[in-house]
Amino acid sequence: MKNARHERRQRIVLVLPGGGALGAYQAGVYEAMSSSGLEPDWLIGTSIGAINSALIAGNPKVRRLERLREFWHRVGQEPLLGTWSIVAAGVPAFFTPHLGRWSSPHARLGLEQAAYYSTEPLRRTLEDLVDLDLPGQGGPRLTVGAVGVASGQMKYFDSRDTRLGVQHVMASGALPPAFPAVRIDGEAYWDGGIYSNTPIEPIFDDLPRRDSLIFAANVWQPRATEPQSIWEVMARHKDIQFSSRAGPFIVRLQKIQRLRRALRKLMAHWPQGEPKDSIPEWRELEAEACDGTMHVVRLLAPAGAGEDALKDVDFSRVAIRRRWTAGYEDTMRVIERAPWKDSADPMEGLIVHDARLATSRRPGAREHLGEHSGSDT
Repeated sequence: MKNARHERRQRIVLVLPGGGALGAYQAGVYEAMSSSGLEPDWLIGTSIGAINSALIAGNPKVRRLERLREFWHRVGQEPLLGTWSIVAAGVPAFFTPHLGRWSSPHARLGLEQAAYYSTEPLRRTLEDLVDLDLPGQGGPRLTVGAVGVASGQMKYFDSRDTRLGVQHVMASGALPPAFPAVRIDGEAYWDGGIYSNTPIEPIFDDLPRRDSLIFAANVWQPRATEPQSIWEVMARHKDIQFSSRAGPFIVRLQKIQRLRRALRKLMAHWPQGEPKDSIPEWRELEAEACDGTMHVVRLLAPAGAGEDALKDVDFSRVAIRRRWTAGYEDTMRVIERAPWKDSADPMEGLIVHDARLATSRRPGAREHLGEHSGSDT
């Protein structure tokens, strides 16, 4: 395998969107990164992605994978009646049903009680498995996204600016109407995924800008065949609603990054001895100009045979193992190919690598790269 280290130190960023049980794929992505020496410097997540991010950032490096395995072991189920039994009974380490609320959706319970399930089990699980003081004490930076119920605006809670707690992670995963809103500093928040389920924008708004290698692990299918039944329509609706919106955003950012590079080159030709103070906007121009490079590796979980509208609730152990293994194998293949090391247009400040295309371009790519320790999750 090629050495995963880089000649010019890049910040390693892992972006994890929401997707419920589909998030087991993300755990496999992290395992492959870690085993290849690509420990994230910054984790950004929403919903289950925020939970996975907290499990990584909230533990010392030697325990991160162990804690991920423990979480997915706790939420893993052996449903007697398929996924419907999970819908009915919940997941003891994650969420449990408020049975009476299924028959009284009009009851005015108050926002923090207006949900079909309680997530108190998740609070206890996270308190067992994460130490969110670590991101603020030299560990990886952690950012989790939630949306204000009243404001309708996205809020990113960042360990660089705020002391994060379990409540911030739970707010990021408070998907209505299943899970209750979480109140932080007086404001109620819901799952950030209902506003932006691929939280990649904080990277490009971050200052100072740095060379970055960004792994974005998406779990919803942006493309599929036309559905033919109401049940298939429901499944396709979820995929479209929660699949990545990063594509159009990244296209715009690519144009902006080219302009930033051009501006840097232009500013380098400022005549020596000429006072820059004669241009009042000089400092603003300096802040916008940059010559850094960002590589975005886009991973997409494969669609499983027989997956349906309840796939994000399928916490069966067999589904968790399958998704974890897929995340591990997909990421190992793209790391071996390492397309971010290829030569590129020097004016391109933002380069996107589709993991599937990066793999297919390499002649003789193996379908499986050895045994994978996450298979017993």
